[in-house]
Amino acid sequence: MKAKKGFVLGMSIAALIVTSGGVHSPTASAAGTTYYVATTGNDANAGTISAPWKTLQHAADVAAAGDTVYVRGGVYNQKLKLTHSGTAGNPITFSNYSTEVATIDGTGLSVSGIEGIVDITDKDYVKINGFEIRNYTTSTSNVMPVGIYVHGSGSFIELTNNKVHDIKNTATPTGSDLLGRDAHGIAVYGTKAPASIHDVIISGNEVYNLVLGSSESVVLNGNVDTFSVLNNIVHDNDNIGIDIIGFEKKSPTEAYDQARNGIVRGNRVYNITSNNNPSYGKKLPNKSYGADGIYVDGGKDTIIEQNYSYNNDIGIEIASEHPGKSTSNITVRSNMVYKNSASGISLGGSSSGNGSADNNKVVNNTLYKNDAANQGSGQINFQYKTNNNIIKNNIMVASSNNLLIMNDNTQNSGNIVDYNLYFAPGGTSNATWGWKGTEYTGFASYKSGTANDAHSLFVDPLFVNVTTNDFHLQSTSPAIDAGSTDTAIIGTQDIDGQARVQGSAVNIGADE
Repeated sequence: MKAKKGFVLGMSIAALIVTSGGVHSPTASAAGTTYYVATTGNDANAGTISAPWKTLQHAADVAAAGDTVYVRGGVYNQKLKLTHSGTAGNPITFSNYSTEVATIDGTGLSVSGIEGIVDITDKDYVKINGFEIRNYTTSTSNVMPVGIYVHGSGSFIELTNNKVHDIKNTATPTGSDLLGRDAHGIAVYGTKAPASIHDVIISGNEVYNLVLGSSESVVLNGNVDTFSVLNNIVHDNDNIGIDIIGFEKKSPTEAYDQARNGIVRGNRVYNITSNNNPSYGKKLPNKSYGADGIYVDGGKDTIIEQNYSYNNDIGIEIASEHPGKSTSNITVRSNMVYKNSASGISLGGSSSGNGSADNNKVVNNTLYKNDAANQGSGQINFQYKTNNNIIKNNIMVASSNNLLIMNDNTQNSGNIVDYNLYFAPGGTSNATWGWKGTEYTGFASYKSGTANDAHSLFVDPLFVNVTTNDFHLQSTSPAIDAGSTDTAIIGTQDIDGQARVQGSAVNIGADE
């Protein structure tokens, strides 16, 4: 069973500058009014620092374009539903004050349908920054608590530097499809058409200790166009870490029902596992190995780069769970992917009844000893219906099973695999590859039998220190300047934000 989703309901960021150092709004906010909320306040007050308001909702009802609401330290057992929009250059900002810890706590609060304890519906130019958001939970089936929920349509929404944790649905899954036990940490659902949710930034957040059932930690789903998911830490959750989704009928018009034109960069995702998650339909305790660190399921036109994905079930997956629908034009590059229980990078549908992965690019990634639970999926796994994908410039070091690539599907076509560096504990003669239903043992046998990897190497990549998970290259590494310098796909930066090409050619792997 693949990691399911529950609850059916132009790479141009015109006014946004995205750099390796962060995200910058195009214009400074015009001087609006600054308000304050404190646990000791009173909504009859003026909302000043000396006479603050008491409730978040009162502040939301008052704040207009250009205004900033600072929330003083303390615990607020309240919901926050944004009432107004900002305008270009005049956003509405809700933020913690200075270094104080402002906690929005959902303990005991009800959940109605799919609902965020911070809820943004049909809003533009809104910023949520610096909150701890926690303990929004339910044991009731078919309702979905969300830490921060953005939905409808809207634009220029920034969710930054928040700590979202202990958002949980602990209901018993129901029905043959095991739905009803769902939650999200941060969710963006574009539920209208043609109006989208666009120009969204999710940056610098920590999202952890979630009980999600068949849903995801951080998700962009439906009619979401132009987004950046940057420098977040997502960990220790019981389903998918970051998910970019299409074709789940979140948008009322299928032509708009794909998250698209996005960047997923600089995130660290770890300890994401569906083991012991009853929504995967196995008797507990189970070992289902179905949760991805980073997943694109039906999305398109998105770059996934400079991320660390490790100790998850699957490192990164580019797939489609929807028959007849394709995940397409996804570039996965310059990522460090290591010690995941199943495959490091997986492409295609999990069964013949799923959709396809077409015209994607997997380049300059470093994959180290994934398939750690000996699932037989290797470092890269070609599932059903993977067509016209490019796999180049990747370092792949096998786990103890010596399996590097698994492709046991004869219908896959047009995939280009070359300029990679392979290594395995058993050496070149014992390393194995699966290709179109045939298993090849030995590097020479594999190349001869498949016509893949004519320019590839089988050699120790000479990492700096595998004991400390430092997969940068030593100065004598054979991966240096050994890749294909295809500027159309390799990008301009490596895992550390350094220039992608520094010598006579590009390195193989994530590190330049």
